[in-house]
Amino acid sequence: MIRKFLLFGITALLLLNCGPKESKQEEVTEVLDEEQSPFVHKPLVTHLYTADPSAHVFNGKIYIYPSHDIESEVLEDDMGSHFDMKDYHVFSMDNPVAEVIDHGAVIKLEDIPWAGRQLWAPDAAQKDGKYYLYFPAKDKNDIFRIGVAVADSPTGPFKAQPEPIKGSFSMDPAVYEDEDGSYYLYFGGIWGGQLQWFEDQKLVEGRKGPTDGIPAHEEKALMPFVAKLSNNMLEFSEKPREVLLLDKNGEPIKAGDNEKRFFEASWVHKHNGKYYFSYSTGDTHFIAYGIGDNPYGPFTYQGNILNPVQGWTNHHSIVNFEGKWYLFYHDTELSGKTPLRNIKMTELIHNADGTIQTIDPMKK
Repeated sequence: MIRKFLLFGITALLLLNCGPKESKQEEVTEVLDEEQSPFVHKPLVTHLYTADPSAHVFNGKIYIYPSHDIESEVLEDDMGSHFDMKDYHVFSMDNPVAEVIDHGAVIKLEDIPWAGRQLWAPDAAQKDGKYYLYFPAKDKNDIFRIGVAVADSPTGPFKAQPEPIKGSFSMDPAVYEDEDGSYYLYFGGIWGGQLQWFEDQKLVEGRKGPTDGIPAHEEKALMPFVAKLSNNMLEFSEKPREVLLLDKNGEPIKAGDNEKRFFEASWVHKHNGKYYFSYSTGDTHFIAYGIGDNPYGPFTYQGNILNPVQGWTNHHSIVNFEGKWYLFYHDTELSGKTPLRNIKMTELIHNADGTIQTIDPMKK
């Protein structure tokens, strides 16, 4: 979630001089006509800026749990300080072509006792009539932890637990419910996500910058983590485990292999008995994926689900609705600015051999 965004030679189409008006929830900008637009898919939400869409089907409807981008005076840096989000909204759709409903802010930064700043990409889960919102935030010491908030409805309001999940670190939580009723929480992200500041899941004193602790190019890349959740959904039932991502030779992906290595944005879905772990490659701007036989991995790299979008970051989710799969992602069509993004969706297709057809978000 850092650095400058890719321009793709279309900046002139995108500088539309119309920032958000958060208090009135007015349209932030108009979407370009289809013939003018270089984008393949249209924004789902245009009255505010949204990113990192985590989509789920609860009670026969699609619910989307994104982060909420806002204008910020914080200067842009490689730790993502300019992504200074302060609340979460929930959106719903009766089906993939239905109107998107904004259910408003369901929890705010000031409602979270332990949080200091930066409500980054969240996710959600349902169990026994309760709904759980998992979110990263920097604590009072400016270290990312993962918190949980609970609600009686998928649209909130959510009440945060007084402390973050014990043993949690880094960011980008993603929850996967397996067919046996087990829930797994995946998490992690390098650079602004601070994963490189930890060794053996303990914070290393003195590491401060985005590359402090990043392995050498020829060494194994930093990997995401996973832990099974407890029955109450509020804590880990085990010590988090490393999720191993392998190349097609069966070797761990190397830190210098920027087009394949994990950067952030974990997601897991299951198709035809196989587990798919997908993620963002960060500075090379792909949504890549691997396939495995177990929710813990290892996962063998297969290729890309999504080619680069306009904007530096990307973050996605994958959901099945009535037998079809859909990819949710974000770009910067509405603003042309790195920290002011908008969410989108499109159908995702698995090939007969289990691989996924790569999606182009920009017209060629």
